[in-house]
Amino acid sequence: MPRKVTITAGKVSLPATLNDTASALAVAGALPIEARANRWGDEIYFEIPVKLEESADARAEMQVGELAYWAPGSALCVFFGPTPVSQGSAPRAASPVNPLGHVDGDATAFKAVRNGEEVRIEAA
Repeated sequence: MPRKVTITAGKVSLPATLNDTASALAVAGALPIEARANRWGDEIYFEIPVKLEESADARAEMQVGELAYWAPGSALCVFFGPTPVSQGSAPRAASPVNPLGHVDGDATAFKAVRNGEEVRIEAA
């Protein structure tokens, strides 16, 4: 069953839905999570206290608003536009990521988040 969460980064706060997958359930089990944002193009990512392997459904091509887990960095990623490795306007991860869910709303609002700003993910 999908789980509702709230992602607050800097002054931006949006609802999101986590998928019903093993990766998403592991992240949900670690809530609340607090970290500092790192920007990589139109993506914010941050290390979380969850250690997972790359899943069978991992992929690099993402959609605006998707949430994912990046195994090499134990990081949660929020995609809201092109990244430095994108070929066009669609987000692309640095390497395959485990899809976790999606932002429920206009994810481009995260463009206002800067490196080092506080990020919090909590159950809604």
